[in-house]
Amino acid sequence: MMRGMLTFAALFVVVLAKETFEGHQVLRIIPKNDIQLSLIKDLEKMIEFELDIWMRVTNIFSPVDVRVPSHTLQSFKSYLENLNIEYATMIENLQAILDEEQEEMDSAARVAQPKHTDSFDYTRYHPINEIYSFQNMLVAENPNLVSKIVIGQSYEGRPLNVLKFSTGGTNHPAIWIDTGIHSREWVTQASGIWFAKKIVKEYGRDPALTAILNNMDIFLEIVTNPDGYYYTHTSNRMWRKTRKPNSGSSCIGVDPNRNWDAGFGGPGASSYPCSETYCGPRAHSESEVKSIVDFVKSHGNIKAFISIHSYSQMLMYPYGYTRTPVKDQAELHQLAQKAITDLASLYGTRYRYGSIINTIYQASGGTIDWTYNQGVKYSYTFELRDTGRYGFLLPANQIVPTAEETWLALMAIMDHTYKNPY
Repeated sequence: MMRGMLTFAALFVVVLAKETFEGHQVLRIIPKNDIQLSLIKDLEKMIEFELDIWMRVTNIFSPVDVRVPSHTLQSFKSYLENLNIEYATMIENLQAILDEEQEEMDSAARVAQPKHTDSFDYTRYHPINEIYSFQNMLVAENPNLVSKIVIGQSYEGRPLNVLKFSTGGTNHPAIWIDTGIHSREWVTQASGIWFAKKIVKEYGRDPALTAILNNMDIFLEIVTNPDGYYYTHTSNRMWRKTRKPNSGSSCIGVDPNRNWDAGFGGPGASSYPCSETYCGPRAHSESEVKSIVDFVKSHGNIKAFISIHSYSQMLMYPYGYTRTPVKDQAELHQLAQKAITDLASLYGTRYRYGSIINTIYQASGGTIDWTYNQGVKYSYTFELRDTGRYGFLLPANQIVPTAEETWLALMAIMDHTYKNPY
């Protein structure tokens, strides 16, 4: 009896500790002229509204999505109205969607845990322990094709697991794929799980993938920011950053996609520790980033590096920190066009493509700018579904369709990398 009461008390504490978003709304703002564009660009600096920018401003007539807390909602709407800036409500009550998401996860959790990856549920979101379990099962079932390597530890001591898909040999050229560097982008980690299973299912069946794996290795890091991902499940579903405390500040975490040594600390990154785009005290200060840096450098033969985010349906190549075109722009642009065409062939999902700075916004210290500067020609980043109806809260019934269409684009990039050695 006492043990049961203690268990209940522990669960009660966890529930109490979880941040709620009752009455929070996600607004879409569209600047109609240069003055409005400039005003909207300054929103992140206006700390009195406590805004969470979901999709940042790019140019006139491009939408900006912001989560507004309930207690600043009316004052923020009044601020916009006084400036004649139009807005629409994308999500009426964020907590209502979170409650639906949690109810679905709770219902699935009551089902017995799978004993093998064939019975794993790819149609729902999984907490980190279930992803770790999936990785171990996949390795155990496919010992001649899959192994797990640990490239480091997160700040809180979680393993940074990478699945290696290899048919043997040494110093094979390699392709890197990572998902979940921003912890709240759950469809990316879920897609990473699906990709892992797809690789083992299609090797030996799909001639293109078989040829790639007979000559190259594929590395897949599914939970690139494990502390943040754990935190999104236990405490704050909207958490984006890492979880390391910042010296001299009560605000936690660094944006791991602003922490790379490529234009570090420049425009599009923040030096304010409370910002969602805080770059950190120095380049590669986060172990989650430094572990990948060390791995890429020590491997020395990575030919493609693909970092997967959500949302807004884009496929981009470097640069983000400068308008200077990369020397391989023509080839990267043409390959991106083929990849998004292949992606759209399945469900008609339309993507924009181009360099980061021209497609989305200026962002310094980003992953693929660094990898490209290290000599990894085929450096790409995806922004998966959707375009803002659900944003970071994509319903679980869209996981598999998202992964399926993205796989077609990944295959286009991987096949081109294999056929165009450099």
